[in-house]
Amino acid sequence: MHDRPQTSSPTGTPRKRRRLPRAVTAVAVLGAIMAAGTPAFSGTFQNEVREGLRTGGVLETGRPDDAVQRGAEGLVRDGFPGVLAAVRGAGGRTRDYTAGVGDKATGRKPPVNGRVRAASNTKPFVAAVVLQLVAEGKVKLDAPIETYLPGLVRGQGIDAKRITVRQVLQHTSGLPEYSNRLNPNAFEIRDVYMEPRELLDIALKHKADFAPGTRWRYSNTNYVVAGLLVQKVTGRPVGEEITQRIIRPLGLRDTYWPGVGDRTIRGPHPKGYDAPKPGAPLGDITRLDPSWGWAAGQLISSPRDLNRFFAALIGGRLLRPAELKAMMTTVRTEGSLPDSSYGLGLFKSPLTCGGELWGHGGDINGYETRGGVTKDGRAVTVAVTALPGAIAETEADMEKVHQHVLDLVDTAICK
Repeated sequence: MHDRPQTSSPTGTPRKRRRLPRAVTAVAVLGAIMAAGTPAFSGTFQNEVREGLRTGGVLETGRPDDAVQRGAEGLVRDGFPGVLAAVRGAGGRTRDYTAGVGDKATGRKPPVNGRVRAASNTKPFVAAVVLQLVAEGKVKLDAPIETYLPGLVRGQGIDAKRITVRQVLQHTSGLPEYSNRLNPNAFEIRDVYMEPRELLDIALKHKADFAPGTRWRYSNTNYVVAGLLVQKVTGRPVGEEITQRIIRPLGLRDTYWPGVGDRTIRGPHPKGYDAPKPGAPLGDITRLDPSWGWAAGQLISSPRDLNRFFAALIGGRLLRPAELKAMMTTVRTEGSLPDSSYGLGLFKSPLTCGGELWGHGGDINGYETRGGVTKDGRAVTVAVTALPGAIAETEADMEKVHQHVLDLVDTAICK
């Protein structure tokens, strides 16, 4: 499903991802960590303290005069109910931020490092698993998809014999998008479960967007195919492969793959909000079956865990040099992403202070996340508890508030 025609796909098709402006506007990131002794969060916090000590890192809370904290509060003024962020320095020091509320009904503050639906941040996890299979000799990047999924990917102008694994991971396959063919009102289908093959069948009813390898266009369908490839090659569920190969080895305690039919977010989390149409009041959309996102956007995670994942990925802890180089070899993006480029499940975006940010981001009804990591290990993840399209009445307003989220990411890294 997608939130509205003028917004991105909820599984994370990026909106305009312009070069972040040098004059950073009033943007946001989160403040005021909860006290370590707060019962609902103390165990997770203490675990993070131990992790910080073990790795030599230091965990801190945002200061009221911090530019990131001010930016987070600016996002609340924009209309986002809640904001969370984690900013990690090159030496491992992490600072957490929150702003706004985690529950509009009670006024409860967002939990520090609360869990959110990570949406399309799922894609680099899936891409990393595929690249591990490449390293194991079980998959070849330039082999056709037909090799691994014979007879499955067929349609008008769509021939799996001409689409390679690399093109699927890179969004250069030409496969049409499925998510924008689903009901745009998330409240009407929040309890609907969908099989991965259903998602693929929706896409294959439509003709190819272009010939494989001739253009770039973001399509969640690519990662449904990638997830099916992982399952066919390994003989195991893609969520299990992500858990065994990435989540557990990295100790990502707040990251998990929801089970079949699981519509909740386990553990401390802010509620997510959506509107059935532009300008309508926000409603609680936290309870949601994410099966329509599947390998394109089903994961649940937290700001710290996403930082840790991207730092480990770019730092070479998950992939051999050859596969990491392939992942970080990018092509130019098109349309609303003039300054970014895309590798295999990774965006590369310029920073106002120089250098690039490697990451992904994700949009799903109730949550938007943006962030990434630099090559020297600095990382940031910003999460807001509504999509920009849910709090804005016009496309121009939506782009404005979305840009504020991007500005905050840049502030957190550069300031």
